[in-house]
Amino acid sequence: MKKITDIEKLVQKAQKFSKEKKIDLSSDEDLSIAIMNLVSLEEHFFFSGAKTKKDKYYDLLDQVRQVRKELLGKIIQEYEGEVWCISKHLLAASMRLIEVGTKYYSKGEKSQARDFFSKAYDLYSLFWGLNLKLVDTEKINKIGNNQLNIHDDNKKSLLAKLGEVVQKIIDCCKE
Repeated sequence: MKKITDIEKLVQKAQKFSKEKKIDLSSDEDLSIAIMNLVSLEEHFFFSGAKTKKDKYYDLLDQVRQVRKELLGKIIQEYEGEVWCISKHLLAASMRLIEVGTKYYSKGEKSQARDFFSKAYDLYSLFWGLNLKLVDTEKINKIGNNQLNIHDDNKKSLLAKLGEVVQKIIDCCKE
């Protein structure tokens, strides 16, 4: 009998979670990218307001923020503690790292770009790990740095494991 790996267990857990919660992960992935862009719009409206001293940009920021909050609530329906804010910041940081990586890539600095892209994907994977409840937050202080739970003996980093799970369970090409 073939031993099930930690990644396979995580995929099974994520699939079970998505069925129980009736989550459309393909649509939720698209929605998470839209939310990333809304956070970026909030930042741009802030800086435009600060640079021009015109309140109209702050008004637009507030309108975009309201849309972003509503859409984030469609992905994060149940949360505890700071998970809502952590999720927002994980998406925002991921988006910014993608943009920085893209700039490096266009300048021909592909190695540096890949490093930014890798970090962006790690943060994006952590977002999904938290929101699909793949990260055991109850025991987060009692487990090793690279463990998903107390039974995890896989030596890969936590973010690498979550990245593999996200890659297996979220397929943006499914219609």
